[in-house]
Amino acid sequence: MAFDGLSAVSAADVTSLAAVRALSHLSTSSSTPVPMSQTTLKTSISCTGIGLHTGKKVSMTLHPAAENTGVIFRRTDIAGGNAEIPALATHVLDSRLCTVIGLNAQQSIGTIEHLMSALVAMGVDNVVVEVNAPELPIMDGSAAPFVFLIECAGLVAQSATRKALKVLKPVTVSHGMAEATLLPSATPRIDFEIDFPVAAIGQQAMTFSVSSSAFVAEIARARTFCLIDDIAKMREAGLALGGSLDNAIVVNGAEILNEDGLRYSNEFVRHKVLDAIGDLALAGKPILGHYIGKRSSHALNTTLVKTLLADPSAWTIVDMLPEEIPAAGLPSLARVAAQ
Repeated sequence: MAFDGLSAVSAADVTSLAAVRALSHLSTSSSTPVPMSQTTLKTSISCTGIGLHTGKKVSMTLHPAAENTGVIFRRTDIAGGNAEIPALATHVLDSRLCTVIGLNAQQSIGTIEHLMSALVAMGVDNVVVEVNAPELPIMDGSAAPFVFLIECAGLVAQSATRKALKVLKPVTVSHGMAEATLLPSATPRIDFEIDFPVAAIGQQAMTFSVSSSAFVAEIARARTFCLIDDIAKMREAGLALGGSLDNAIVVNGAEILNEDGLRYSNEFVRHKVLDAIGDLALAGKPILGHYIGKRSSHALNTTLVKTLLADPSAWTIVDMLPEEIPAAGLPSLARVAAQ
């Protein structure tokens, strides 16, 4: 399947993820939870879009992958078409305006955080992401188009058990007034605070318990944003060449320049939660811990993951147990967008 901007997708096209999750949680004993199975996509699925920083057309395909593969990015535009980059914090090359991973400066892939957020939140363990450019398509600036791709492709349970990285003790990194922390917690949770000196954003805070259903309903559609005063500087530096009101919220003081306004009253902090989920996914496994971000950034988030992994006493690997599934099944993005 292939979509250009996903305009061809209707609610009838969306495959519910509830069935595969339910199958992966079956147990012969109702009192003993069975660890979750790893998952991959049922079929390959493609989309096209514009690179946020290059401004060039990008084609991307998500492929099913064998168990224990993790997330692998494959640059098909590089000679030989076999530049494979594991989505791990050890491969982070740059994280100033977006998260860039790579084997080196030539074999790299950028603006991965929105797709990574969708993959981990929707429970996709193993996938090969083929892309013919040095960055992923920005789509509408949120994770919603990537959630659509996952829902349309569907998921299939694999035989291997899903593992999680359990935080055992507090880990904190900081830079100036910004701070990011991971604390022990039985379930994934995020608290984020932002403070921007413009009236349209100001101070915002959000607490989010990470689950697929909550991600679809509360986080996936939150878009990236920028201040109008920063656009000229970024373009002078050769960045944000593909940025527009179609793929970002642009703020001018107290004014939102996008015709349709905001999707949520606190869309800015919701997008920061989205980014944090994507950055934390570079641990290589879902994190069982409580993340607290105060004015945090991609750079601080990825530094936090590296700091955590560098201290073996701060974490352990455990089998991931099933999350609670609502009886009605997971909400599809089509239904959420229609509300």
